[in-house]
Amino acid sequence: MAQDLMFYTNPMSRGRIVRWMLEETGADYAETVLDYGTTMKGADYLAINPMGKVPAIRHGDQLVTECAAICAYLADAFPGAGLAPAPDRRGAYYRWMFFAAGPLEAAVTNQALQVQVPADKQGFVGYGSMAAVLDALSGAVKASPYIAGDRFSAADVYVGAQVGWGLQFGTIEKRPEFADYAHRVMDRDAWRRATEKDDALTPKQGG
Repeated sequence: MAQDLMFYTNPMSRGRIVRWMLEETGADYAETVLDYGTTMKGADYLAINPMGKVPAIRHGDQLVTECAAICAYLADAFPGAGLAPAPDRRGAYYRWMFFAAGPLEAAVTNQALQVQVPADKQGFVGYGSMAAVLDALSGAVKASPYIAGDRFSAADVYVGAQVGWGLQFGTIEKRPEFADYAHRVMDRDAWRRATEKDDALTPKQGG
């Protein structure tokens, strides 16, 4: 039932990734929309996520934060949706989901902040360089139709969202293989439903 799965979000956040994932599962869920600086930092929500950020989910007595973790959790919680490979076929699934959560996001964030990592210090940051990250990702999206093989999975929700946003906001180099991959994974009814719901909640600019 919806009250057993609560989604905490703001439409102008990474909550859009989790909304997409929820729509892919087909599960009923309720939602709580939080505001930056007020309810997101209130005592009630800090008891759910001490970081005071969204998204988060509560599923029964389980609390999960962090987008990649939520996507992986929901794929396992709703196996009927077929969003995770069989346990013995999850190497690429975990690899690329957490590559996007780690090296890719770190590289994109540092680039956006104009943080320049000296060549002799690249080993300290884990991702090495933006070029190395993008080349690795390029190889992955060209190797198969989806990031973990021939079937769409929760990893495509997470990686696809990162690539799509990066292309939209100019934080990821516009390579044809990235554009093709983003179009392929977002051409889904669940993505369209999620986007429509979040867009309806987004404050309109101007009068």
